[in-house]
Amino acid sequence: MAQLVCGLARRWCFGALGSPLQALHLQALPLHLGRTVMRASQKDFESALRQVKLWKKDPGNEVKLKLYALYKQATEGPCNLPKPGMMDLVNKAKWDAWSALGSLPKETARENYVDLVSSLSAASEPPSPAKPAADGEQAGGDLVVTSENHITTITFNRPAKKNAITTQMYRDIMLALQAASKDDSVLTVLTGNGDYYCSGNDLTNFTDIPPGGPEEKARTNAVLLREFVDYFIDFPKPLVAVVNGPAVGISVTILGLFDLVYASDRATFHTPFSPLGLSPEGCSSYTFPKMMGPSKAAEMLIFGRKLTAQEACAQGLVTEVFPDSTLQKEVWTRLRAYTKLPPNAVRTSREVMRSKGRERLHAVNAEECEALRQRWLSEECASAVLRFMSRKAKL
Repeated sequence: MAQLVCGLARRWCFGALGSPLQALHLQALPLHLGRTVMRASQKDFESALRQVKLWKKDPGNEVKLKLYALYKQATEGPCNLPKPGMMDLVNKAKWDAWSALGSLPKETARENYVDLVSSLSAASEPPSPAKPAADGEQAGGDLVVTSENHITTITFNRPAKKNAITTQMYRDIMLALQAASKDDSVLTVLTGNGDYYCSGNDLTNFTDIPPGGPEEKARTNAVLLREFVDYFIDFPKPLVAVVNGPAVGISVTILGLFDLVYASDRATFHTPFSPLGLSPEGCSSYTFPKMMGPSKAAEMLIFGRKLTAQEACAQGLVTEVFPDSTLQKEVWTRLRAYTKLPPNAVRTSREVMRSKGRERLHAVNAEECEALRQRWLSEECASAVLRFMSRKAKL
């Protein structure tokens, strides 16, 4: 397992367990607290702890939370820690799981822990063998940057996490754009590896609360986001997005800063800001109304309507839609042809088109980031996120 549950309980840490969306799945495994169970001895409890350490297959965060809560209840009794702040989503999930056990006696918690471990161990399956990497595939890097045929390609490379963007990836993308602005490439392409283009922010970005508390975290994230979007605003070469699958959040909103957006016919475009108590970013509050008109932009940015690739194309967000089976062949053939154009003419034409609105985009970016900083600190945002996660847990 990625983290041993008993070790997790002792250290009161949760960062390696995945995103808060997964961590808050509390409802799926009922504890059967009301039924009659065999009295579990301390020896049985210790045996169950050892059994958990031997698990090779990760049981999932909802199981880990239940085991964590039962362990704490069995060893310390009812929850005796202060309730974490609303922004501290992971520790709040753990506190909620433990405090939900109320005054459950230690002996009963111990029995339930042993019972749960026993049932899970009996149902467990041997782990699947690791799939070897394909020839030429770069394993381990969350972002893959390649340059070939005068095209620099930046690829989101976290297919198991639906290409969610971590804090480090934000920094790596900025470094990649900085390098691409100075190399001999004519075009720079963003795309994704796997079924997703990008699922937006990895919510673990918001769980490592610094000593300065949520205020410092919100301020730091706002500065990072503003710098990230500024790189796209100021990028001097044509930017092309090859959207190979569903796109969410920041990966959608920055598309208004691209020159070309080619999409698979199975791509979707989703900006669920209001349902999460958030507000638009990536200059989308300015670029989307210009592309789509105010009402269509409002439907997407305010009311969270998810667009199909065809709808996004009709509304001006996507340049062209291709059958998924031929997307790679058709798009890359076209892009290679574009690199044969006189590069200085390409850059000059783009600069003439883009320069007039650059100052306005920087101002919009600053305004959006400040609004988001305030939203991240709001009770409404934290409550909306928790409600969303709770709904997902019931699916």
